[in-house]
Amino acid sequence: MPRRGPHRPLIHTALLTTVGLLALSACGGAEAGPRLELSAALPDAPAEGTVLRVGDPATQVALETSGMIDELDVEVEWANVTGGPKTLEAFRADAIDIGSVADIPPLFAHWTGTDVRIVAARETVDPMEHPTYELGVAPGVVVRSTEDLKGKTIAYSPGQAQGALVLNVLREAGLTQDDVEFVEMQSVDDAFSVALASKQVDVAPLGQTLAKTYLAKYEQDGATTIDPGVRDDAWTLYTPTAVLEDADKAAAIKEYVAIWAKAQQWISDNPDEFAQAYYVDHEGLSPEDAQHVVEALGEFTVPTSWDEFIARHQETVDTLVEAQDQEPLDVETLYDRRFEKAIAAAVGGS
Repeated sequence: MPRRGPHRPLIHTALLTTVGLLALSACGGAEAGPRLELSAALPDAPAEGTVLRVGDPATQVALETSGMIDELDVEVEWANVTGGPKTLEAFRADAIDIGSVADIPPLFAHWTGTDVRIVAARETVDPMEHPTYELGVAPGVVVRSTEDLKGKTIAYSPGQAQGALVLNVLREAGLTQDDVEFVEMQSVDDAFSVALASKQVDVAPLGQTLAKTYLAKYEQDGATTIDPGVRDDAWTLYTPTAVLEDADKAAAIKEYVAIWAKAQQWISDNPDEFAQAYYVDHEGLSPEDAQHVVEALGEFTVPTSWDEFIARHQETVDTLVEAQDQEPLDVETLYDRRFEKAIAAAVGGS
């Protein structure tokens, strides 16, 4: 049931499905606020009644569990939307205003005609020791190192972080796309682990949650995973550009990214509590598997200067331009650095 906290307006939780996106979009937004130029300073606060529609369930759980949600003055309508394809679908259905994804979905939103901006960034404190993904290996297939990928069939999702990961892994292993066979599919829900288990592919990148459940089900049949050996920790918040041209929505996002940054630090500082609240209670993992995931992912940090983050993102863009014949892109044009300053102010950065 919806509930009203002592210091915040009503918080709604909306479970979005493909069928429900359009229905929700019809009632999800309030009347548009004043137009704001992208070069203008962000307003200090949104008008009363402004609703920010957010697809970021992990942060929702962190805020609720920590109690920091009481610090959020803006009215938020939460949506249980995760992953690049579902978030972009929700944007195009006008069902959410902001989503939480890795660094590849904003690129493909741009390349497929949806004008977006990145408004926050997150990375891992020790990314090489704590990879976001493992390479899942099908039962009976022998892959002990990335060099063993030669001649294998690999699940490939060009519009998601997993696709860029595969390209980076091949490059670091001294292999090319000609050395493997790509099987193109979207990594939604457990599609990649199902493809591995049914031996449709030999190898597929799996997030830590899926990697754990995949091994729990199929390790007895010979399934394995290996470390990808490349950095894969970039995470972003992004939004349609049209949302930022609404002064009230932009002000609401300014407040949200500030509390979001604090929530990421809380997750890092309270891994056991977050594991229970999100991975066990929300995602349905066992306590043991939840503990494994938070330990595997390590600690997060929110940079208050985006220079290095953007430089690494540009390297990823250049890889995709070469490997997928994408249109060249100066990725900094996708970043709205007004929010960089808002985050730095919130967490005490310069």
